Amino acid sequence: MRRPFAGRRFLLPVERGAAYIGVLMTTSSLPGFRDFYPADLALRSHIFRTWRKVADRYGFVEYDGPPLESLELYTRKSGEEIVGQLYDFVDQGGREVALRPEMTPTFARMVAARAGGLPKPIKWFSVPQLFRYERPQKGRLREHFQLNLDIVGETSVASDVEVLAASIDVLREFGLGPEDFVARYSDRALISAVLLRLGVPEPAMPAAFAALDKADRESEAWVLDRLTEAGLESGTARRVLDVTAMELGDLSRDFGDVPEVEARLVRVAELSAQIDAAGLADYVALDLRLVRGLAYYTGLVFELWDRKGKFRAICGGGRYDDLLEAVGGPALPALGFGMGDVVLGELLRDRDLVPETEHTLDDFVIHVSPEQLPAALRIVHSLRSLGRRVGFDYRSRGVGRQFKVANQAGAGRVIVVGPEEVERGEYVVRSMDTGAETKVSVAELLAGGADG
Repeated sequence: MRRPFAGRRFLLPVERGAAYIGVLMTTSSLPGFRDFYPADLALRSHIFRTWRKVADRYGFVEYDGPPLESLELYTRKSGEEIVGQLYDFVDQGGREVALRPEMTPTFARMVAARAGGLPKPIKWFSVPQLFRYERPQKGRLREHFQLNLDIVGETSVASDVEVLAASIDVLREFGLGPEDFVARYSDRALISAVLLRLGVPEPAMPAAFAALDKADRESEAWVLDRLTEAGLESGTARRVLDVTAMELGDLSRDFGDVPEVEARLVRVAELSAQIDAAGLADYVALDLRLVRGLAYYTGLVFELWDRKGKFRAICGGGRYDDLLEAVGGPALPALGFGMGDVVLGELLRDRDLVPETEHTLDDFVIHVSPEQLPAALRIVHSLRSLGRRVGFDYRSRGVGRQFKVANQAGAGRVIVVGPEEVERGEYVVRSMDTGAETKVSVAELLAGGADG
């Protein structure tokens, strides 16, 4: 039995053969999905433009893939348990398919298809719409758009800094500063090496990382309980929590005799030095408890957070050197990040950084009577061909009413086309700001049309 429609409803006539039936139509979108009214779409477009501007500035090129993929593409990476979070179905060809919940598997598939012929490093970005069947809540919906930016085929610290810097510069381009957000970063391989030295068994590592990933949102007692549930002795659990709060110097003192630890400490120190050289030190903070919940990260991990703590993570990413091969792609090192539009939009609204939406016309052409409509249309379309935004009245209403419409549309100037103007070939042009009027010929009007 179908559940009743939610929200406001009305009867919509729908033709079926020769008869009409009444169909209940809801005015509400599906839970977790959004309607983009003009002001909302203007913000989305602003976000997209800024994403693309910064990605282009960094030398990334845009790609895209289909929103519908084989279900196996996602279960291969995340296991069968992910199916409960997907919009999946069997298509008319009998194939098990799903709306994409993330872009990385599509990215891996596309890179694999042409890996041999692509110059390295590969620097690609995309702005896909993604779908997940999750409980809608603040900052998380069942659909969202996301900036995905990745580098493939490069292992250097400089490439780590490049991706981290790009995420920071995206927010800076929106007008956000170091007082608004912080990029928390860590090194997953460093923490793994330390935990192994502390006696954390390899099978317990995913559960230990999952517990540490929630250290900033849960109590210390909660984290310790999760660590002991993962099989760690209480003393080891306490030591794990303590070492992730250490400074790098203290880690080097206590664990510097472990080659894997020392190698990762050197890499983190080099990354920190390059961040400082790039002038971004005010935007970053080392946080060794940041491990990110996803198991595929192999080195640098980072998240961008609102400094006021009002929102979810704005962005997250890191290095995933083994992931492309794991999902059937080439054995190439890779790193990247994803930044969603939902939390970002909330942050921009909170900081009053949403640009004002202007729906204005350059010109409004008034025709005094229906007889002048043909002459008015010639002017309208001639000016539009010059790139100007031009409107006119469809119903040939009175001149006063047309002036009112022009004012409501925010027109910069009004061009009056009356019988005398048509006869003389001269038209009255009035500035809507100053009220000043001039008479110009059609040739003069079009010659100066692009400049107004």
